Amino acid sequence: MGVSEKLIQAEAMCPHRLVLEHVTSRWGVLVLDALLDRSYRFSELRRHVGTLARVSEKMLTQTLQTLERDGFVHRDAKPVIPPRVDYSLTPLGREAAERVRALAHWTGLRMDDVEKARAAYDETKRRQAAAAAN
Repeated sequence: MGVSEKLIQAEAMCPHRLVLEHVTSRWGVLVLDALLDRSYRFSELRRHVGTLARVSEKMLTQTLQTLERDGFVHRDAKPVIPPRVDYSLTPLGREAAERVRALAHWTGLRMDDVEKARAAYDETKRRQAAAAAN
């Protein structure tokens, strides 16, 4: 079974999960957040996203194609020389991007609590391991 056949089978089994993965993927989050502010040409978007995390041309292209297929991103290829392609959010994409941005903002606000919880968890595990070793 080829990759595309596996993808189609996975979509049929759990389409909600796949859309959630696309929206919340490392690059999906960054692309949706950037496009929420304005439309971008490919190279501009790559530079913008690249200031936050290094993204390859291939990964950005795949992310944009996936988000376009899901109906979140609009690709506008202008018939000019040199070619110009602009990416923007569809109304559905804007809705998803607003929610992703809200989640990212909440995460930033609550990061101290997450770090405290992690430290407490790690300390408990360390103590349990030390007790088991004795």
